[in-house]
Amino acid sequence: MDSPGTPVMSSSRTGGGAVEPLTRMNWRHRGERPRRRQLQKDQTSFKPPVVMTTEASIPASAKTGVGAPTRRDFFWLRSLVAGGIAGCCAKSTIAPLDRVKILLQAHNRHYKHLGVFSTLRAVPKKEGFLGLYKGNGAMMVRIFPYGAIQFTAFDRYRKLLIAKLGISGHIHRLMAGSMAGMTAVICTYPLDMIRARLAFQVKGEHRYAGIIDAFRVIYTQEGGLRGFYRGLTPTIIGMAPYAGISFFTFGTLKSIGLSQAPGILGRPSSDNPNVLVLKTHVNLLCGGIAGAFAQTVSYPLDVARRRMQLGSILTEADKCVSMCKTLKYVYKVHGIQKGLYRGLTLNYIRCIPSQAVAFTTYELMRQVLHLN
Repeated sequence: MDSPGTPVMSSSRTGGGAVEPLTRMNWRHRGERPRRRQLQKDQTSFKPPVVMTTEASIPASAKTGVGAPTRRDFFWLRSLVAGGIAGCCAKSTIAPLDRVKILLQAHNRHYKHLGVFSTLRAVPKKEGFLGLYKGNGAMMVRIFPYGAIQFTAFDRYRKLLIAKLGISGHIHRLMAGSMAGMTAVICTYPLDMIRARLAFQVKGEHRYAGIIDAFRVIYTQEGGLRGFYRGLTPTIIGMAPYAGISFFTFGTLKSIGLSQAPGILGRPSSDNPNVLVLKTHVNLLCGGIAGAFAQTVSYPLDVARRRMQLGSILTEADKCVSMCKTLKYVYKVHGIQKGLYRGLTLNYIRCIPSQAVAFTTYELMRQVLHLN
């Protein structure tokens, strides 16, 4: 066998009969082995390219890989838990602002002459620091099932619209969000009613001793089950655009961000590296924008809802028996800025962190509970 440095001689002869050294052939032979070894190495180490995708585009059949949940792994239960925790975290961060909003919306006689920040200072002086969290226990009892139902229903409605009705693009987020919001409201409205009644109470003028007592009083004195659904119509009408616009805006911003700048705004999901999710600070920003936009559109309906919920404990209860009458009364007596949009400044302050925390926590819980 020839050594690597020995010229390879051809057995054929040229016209002159001399043996001619084929230096070019010698170069080929010397380079052939390294090239073959490199080719074999490339073939054995070849891996198919990983296709990154967003959560929304993952088909159901692709979620049964290693580490992914299956139907028997209580997927529905984990989805409900993720939504419930997201709702509780969001509402806990803004509980004091929620209390002030209710007091201002319904023109509580102790605080109706004050503004947002003045009320935030006045409540602890009159009722103690925990006065800012009055009604928050009922809120947590309500918001866990509300968040659980809303986020889970949105996922189901979205898939149903795509698979059964062929509705895709961005419009399916608007429709699914609206239906999810209405579903969650109908299921949890009595708890929201109780929470509003408890939050409106002022120290020294308590009508209800607690959640159970509020349930008992409303049931016995306000028409049984019908009393718990006072103001449901404006709530549903207000929730449809609010939830729809909120999910639509967040989903659209997320989709655009991950498609246009995946390296800057996105990262692989911790429970499925093939799925791209937004980075935490980007999630917070998108959620805040979605909340601000949605609340602006639906705020007058929220004012009407609160007044109808408070019902008999307001002096003008007879003028707040329907959505149209309530809106007309508030507009006629208090106008737009001080009536229909009273407390809007506070609403911006509370809705931005609320929605930001809600969407961000839900996205994180999806990864923790392996929902991607």
